[in-house]
Amino acid sequence: MIRVTSFKERSVAVFGLGASGLAAVRALEAGGAHVAAWDDSEPGRAAAADAGAPLVDLRAADWSGFAALVLTPGVPLTHPEPHWTVLKAQATGVEIIGDIELFFRERAATFPEAPVIAITGTNGKSTTTALVAHLLRELGNDVQMGGNIGQAVLTLEPPAETRIHVLELSSFQIDLAPGATPTVAVLLNITPDHIDRHGTIEHYAAVKRRLVERAQETAVIGIDDAWCAAVSDALLARGRPNVRRISVRAPLADGITARDGKLYENGALRASLEGIATLRGRHNWQNAAAALAAVEALPERFRTSGNLEAAFRSFPGLPHRLEVVRRIGSVDFINDSKATNADSSEKALASFASGIHWILGGKPKAGGITTLTPYFPRVEKAYLIGEAADQFAASLGGSVPYERCGTLDVAVRRAAADALAENGGEERIVLLSPACASYDQFPNFEVRGDAFKALVAALAAEKEGA
Repeated sequence: MIRVTSFKERSVAVFGLGASGLAAVRALEAGGAHVAAWDDSEPGRAAAADAGAPLVDLRAADWSGFAALVLTPGVPLTHPEPHWTVLKAQATGVEIIGDIELFFRERAATFPEAPVIAITGTNGKSTTTALVAHLLRELGNDVQMGGNIGQAVLTLEPPAETRIHVLELSSFQIDLAPGATPTVAVLLNITPDHIDRHGTIEHYAAVKRRLVERAQETAVIGIDDAWCAAVSDALLARGRPNVRRISVRAPLADGITARDGKLYENGALRASLEGIATLRGRHNWQNAAAALAAVEALPERFRTSGNLEAAFRSFPGLPHRLEVVRRIGSVDFINDSKATNADSSEKALASFASGIHWILGGKPKAGGITTLTPYFPRVEKAYLIGEAADQFAASLGGSVPYERCGTLDVAVRRAAADALAENGGEERIVLLSPACASYDQFPNFEVRGDAFKALVAALAAEKEGA
């Protein structure tokens, strides 16, 4: 755990008592702060009380005594309207920050040069974060990974001269971390997402941009979308920080290009990704290019042992991101439950040339799946679940055969039956890539993905028993 000493002997309000909120409470108390913790949810408060959190009803509290409000990232800061705690803090001049800000303040007070790689972007940030951490560990380093992936940041081991922190940061976390100054900052891409929480794509992009602007040494930026290209151009014109560009489209004489499953740096071949199932598809080539750039941006002493290409090949991948669950007969079952929007599902559809039996649907997001039309010829049949079924059926129209299955269990059985019944020897895929949030039927995408894996396991057991 990281002890937060920057609020020693001062009072701090903490709102939102999930994993990151409770970690903030413990870290602040360990550093000598007086904490007033609260949550809108009665079960959340009860669980926090059982964990020893000092509960104070913040609606009735005297806010003039607080030095800061530590807000959980899931609570609205600006849109669709500020949370009531935000309004109380603003009315009394209390600064509003998050656990990521606490981490960076403690780093600044203890080991300001401790290496930190922070990764953001609309898509791919979890895979890139895990890949960077994996590469650095394989090269013999002490690595701590967390933030928006895995562990809450304040539960990690503290910054140290030879310890590397690799952090995934969402736009919500960046918005609450004005002092985030990573050694290396990575911005993968920007496409419309979380507009309900940021108001406009312009504000969303501006929040993402803050992270790379504040990089101490190097900003790694994907330039394949207009938003990120503009950020890259602005930083290059300013000359600070050092900018390393990456692309899966344009050959770069002064950056890293991913083309046909190979990584080229300044025109020279650096690594091949061919045959690595966990890094399949152009979107993963971008992730790998960003990871290579981020690792190489650190001082040479962090890259003195191990083989980089071998480290790429041993990457186990992440659950729910094009995860190969198992093969039944000649059909691969792929769990891509993390694909909660069309842009993410595009990456999955682009990874397979044909033979896709596509399970999709859930709680729809703005725009639906109309942008995926170019990939419809790759889909043998679609199986629709959840609230989005009617909307997606209209989008598929006469281009793709589809069934309204309603629930995931029905969709898995029907997709499997169709895929296993086909002949011809071509690769066939049963792909869960919902292009939707999960909240209509599942608490989150992890639970949805785990349900898919359990259904596939049960199906495999039936086939083996037969």
